[in-house]
Amino acid sequence: MAHSARPSVSVSPSARPIHATTQADSQPISFVRFGPFWDVELDNHVTLAYIRADEHLTIEHYAFLVSEEEFDQIFERIQARELPYWADPAHQQPGSINRNDGGRGVYWNDPNGHYLEVITRP
Repeated sequence: MAHSARPSVSVSPSARPIHATTQADSQPISFVRFGPFWDVELDNHVTLAYIRADEHLTIEHYAFLVSEEEFDQIFERIQARELPYWADPAHQQPGSINRNDGGRGVYWNDPNGHYLEVITRP
C-alpha cells in the first residue's frame, strides 16, 4: 500500500491512535495539507490521507503487515495506552492476539470506529 484515504469526523484525534501505536514513540505526528486531505506518513512510507466527513462514516478496515519486532513494539504501545484489542475482527476474543497463518495479529479501533490490524504474516 502506498496511501489510503480515511474519512474522519476530526482529523487529528483520528490519526493520533494509529500513529501512536504504529510509530516509534520518539517521532512526532506531522500532518501535511494536500488538497482536501491531511496526510500522515508512517515509518514504512505509507501515507494515510484523512478527510473530514461530517456525515455518517462507513467503517473501514486497515491492515498493516509488520515484522515480528515491529509487532512487539506496536502491541506494547497498544497495551501501554490501555486500548481495547481483539484477536478477531468480530471482537469476539477480547484481550487476545491471534496466531493465524503461523504469525501473530491483533485488531483495535480508531476513534471513528475504523478497524485497525497489524499482522506478521499475510
